[in-house]
Amino acid sequence: MAKIDLVSSEWTDLVFQGRNQAYGAYVLRKGTSKRNLWSIILLFLLAVLLFVGLAINRAIEANKHVANTQEVNLSMIENAKKKAEVKKKEPVVVEQKKEVVQVKSSIKFTAPVIKKDEDVKPEEEMKTQEELTKTNTAIGAFDVKGNTDKGEVLKAEQEIAQPEPPKHEEENKVFDVVEEQPSFPGGPAALQRWLRDNMKYPVVAAENGIEGRVIVQFVVGKDGSISGVKVVRPVDQSLDREAVRVVSSMPRWTPGRQNGSSVNVRYTLPVTFKLQ
Repeated sequence: MAKIDLVSSEWTDLVFQGRNQAYGAYVLRKGTSKRNLWSIILLFLLAVLLFVGLAINRAIEANKHVANTQEVNLSMIENAKKKAEVKKKEPVVVEQKKEVVQVKSSIKFTAPVIKKDEDVKPEEEMKTQEELTKTNTAIGAFDVKGNTDKGEVLKAEQEIAQPEPPKHEEENKVFDVVEEQPSFPGGPAALQRWLRDNMKYPVVAAENGIEGRVIVQFVVGKDGSISGVKVVRPVDQSLDREAVRVVSSMPRWTPGRQNGSSVNVRYTLPVTFKLQ
């Protein structure tokens, strides 16, 4: 039996051989192959157009989602910065009344020291018991000329001077709210670009389709350095570790200021992980 190409119209001639070919069925069968071929081509073109349309639509939706996420993150950072702004109030100067300090006279108590008479100065001579009894002057460690007999004897400045409180406690203090918040060089937009360019999506999280937003907290030092990075709202261990790593490697910030001086400021930053 000879092989017949079913795509061609030869089989129609074979079937209608010796029959009435003017009949309508022969004409319909004769054009079947062309119609089938055109149908297959049209279906293929429609499938290609549908696939391309879906791919374009998914790309547009993904870009919109990324743009919306960045806008939300930037708006949150701006709102947090506005809330942290504190209006500086001018200090109220209160004039204090000047009080005249009443000082009682006193004479220096001289400890007994054996010296030759010619070596003893008059002011260093010991007072006799009779002289001490008759005088109204108090005895102290220094000679003080007072302005009243009712006042208290002034203590020496060396004795009343108190040591200054340690400054290292104030220097190491971490503020939550300051007059001028710390900022990333270039502003929030530069911060988002830096995070996006330096972030490495964990392979384990990508394979498992894990995504989310990790809230990280850290301290911006007086010199702009980043320290004390920790996760306050975790998502996944791999995402948390990557968020801590990328935040710890950030360049120096512009430090926050309080009362005109640079201070340590605690800062909270959301780090978003989104699969494309």
